[in-house]
Amino acid sequence: MMYHQYQEGYIEVITGCMFAGKTEELIRRINVLKYANKNIVVFKPTVDDRYSSDEVVSHAGTRVKSVVVSSSIEILDFVDANTHVVAIDEVQFFDDNIVLVCEHLALMGLRVMVAGLDMDFRGEPFGVIPSLMTTAEFVTKLTAVCTKCGAPATRTQRLVNGEPASYDDPIVMIGASESYEARCRHDHIVTNKPKINTLRKGE
Repeated sequence: MMYHQYQEGYIEVITGCMFAGKTEELIRRINVLKYANKNIVVFKPTVDDRYSSDEVVSHAGTRVKSVVVSSSIEILDFVDANTHVVAIDEVQFFDDNIVLVCEHLALMGLRVMVAGLDMDFRGEPFGVIPSLMTTAEFVTKLTAVCTKCGAPATRTQRLVNGEPASYDDPIVMIGASESYEARCRHDHIVTNKPKINTLRKGE
């Protein structure tokens, strides 16, 4: 009797808003694979230096050693024939080539796990995440709890000096006192964001 041997190598995306537990889930999967004696290389972008310069750290404080890279193509320099799994945190901050890199690694037979925000503070698709979600075999979308009403939160509220950010603000801000909250659709506020009634004025 013959058994079909499936080919290894696939992409899985862990996504959602801030405080949904994306990094926590990524680290959990990394730790499970460590028990299975898998050789794992963990990456994060240079822009992510909130808690540690050389570790991936969740809001809850769990952490794992990582390689810090400034461009997606650099990831290939740290992957060799002994690598089983590649894990990437804050993937939304990488350049567009990260999609090609992930697909290349998956075709090499590696398990590729990435985590990142699916929407920016405007409530719009964030960087490469939509493309990665489309090409991935598995997508896990996590939710947080809305800080205003307690409903499932799917959006990230940016507050600048205590006030909701403007739609015209840059995605990455420098020099402002900003903070973030998890919000549901109804409590997510972006000042000056185009609405359907403004679009209909041109009819």
